[in-house]
Amino acid sequence: MSDVILLIVGCALLGSVVGFLAGLLGIGGGLVIVPVLSGILRYFNIVPESQIVLVAIATSLASILFTSTSSALAHHRNGNVPWDIAPFVMGGVAVGALISGFLAALLPEPIIRGIFATSVVLIAIRMLYSSSKKAAPIRQLPSRPVLSMLTTMMGGLSAMIGIGGGALIVPLLSYFSLDIRKAIGCASACGIVIALFGSLGYITSGSAHYTILQGFAGFIYLPALFGIVLTSWFMAPVGAKSTQFLPVSTIKKIFAALLLVIATHMIIS
Repeated sequence: MSDVILLIVGCALLGSVVGFLAGLLGIGGGLVIVPVLSGILRYFNIVPESQIVLVAIATSLASILFTSTSSALAHHRNGNVPWDIAPFVMGGVAVGALISGFLAALLPEPIIRGIFATSVVLIAIRMLYSSSKKAAPIRQLPSRPVLSMLTTMMGGLSAMIGIGGGALIVPLLSYFSLDIRKAIGCASACGIVIALFGSLGYITSGSAHYTILQGFAGFIYLPALFGIVLTSWFMAPVGAKSTQFLPVSTIKKIFAALLLVIATHMIIS
């Protein structure tokens, strides 16, 4: 069995896990994809060491475009996408994602890795803290322009570290007392625009480094993308359906536990 087929099989297994988590938690899966795919790329010696994380992030974003679309459709069918605020949130993350797609290509690999690890640690701490509360004070959502400004920053950071945005947007919307299921549904929809505009930035900035004949679209490695999407598209609706049966506190604890595991892994590595 050739290395490319083995790589696709490994990415398909990764995609099945990522797809379920995307539907369940509203995350695009980048928090899982980036560290695992980095290891896969390193094992098969696909790209130079200095560009492994960058390629993993770009490929993660491209896969999130498909995973988040499947997840968002499932959440929409379940009535969990708050369309009264979703356009303002999506507009903000789109602007941030497009800018960061170009910016990330200019940063040294250790800085990108550091941003990723630090972000995951902070997100994990925030989610663990919020999930331990029995009753949080009721907070009103900010005005639509302020909400768009906040989500522009969220979208920029999400695209820079290769995640769909759920790990940032879900805690933000939950902080403003939006129902956790609707926050997850909104994050799934936002994952589409983050992935789309972030991927465009990585494709444009990476076109000078790799070609389609090498299996790349900019910094996106197409065989890995194919493997991940092959299974994640079908598993996302399964995860989305699970949110209808699991208690809110259980969903928050699963989210917090996942982030803590990933944060620990990133610190160790």
